[in-house]
Amino acid sequence: MPHRSRHKKGRSSSVRPPHPTVPTWIQYTPEEVEQLAVELARRGFPPSQIGIILRDQYGIPLVKPITGKKLTKILEEHGIKQELPEDLLNLIRRALRIRKHLEEHPKDMASRRGLQLVESKIHRLIKYYKRVGKIPQDFVYNPEALSHLAT
Repeated sequence: MPHRSRHKKGRSSSVRPPHPTVPTWIQYTPEEVEQLAVELARRGFPPSQIGIILRDQYGIPLVKPITGKKLTKILEEHGIKQELPEDLLNLIRRALRIRKHLEEHPKDMASRRGLQLVESKIHRLIKYYKRVGKIPQDFVYNPEALSHLAT
């Protein structure tokens, strides 16, 4: 799928498994997969990293066909909930890095344009997450107030 504000036509990368069925080579029960995911989350890994670790180190291609639940649902059930969704958090961190760069290099117009693009994505995501109820309705994107998320 083409991206907004980019000249590239799409993304060439690895392909997800075509059928959401449990592969025959999986040796883990759904409970074991849940425990692995919770343990990795308690060690501080975000959900995307947990999925990559489960895929690369444990041979688990997807969590949902095995457990019947998405990874974020599993973490929420075990009391591990992020205050903001991971994709929004990553965009906010990117915007904060660009803002820091622009403080040192105020004439960098390409970065200024990049900041505009990133912040428009942030605003679109905030609108979506408010609509589906993942973030509170009174959440406002304020870079100064969210500067603690830069780490």
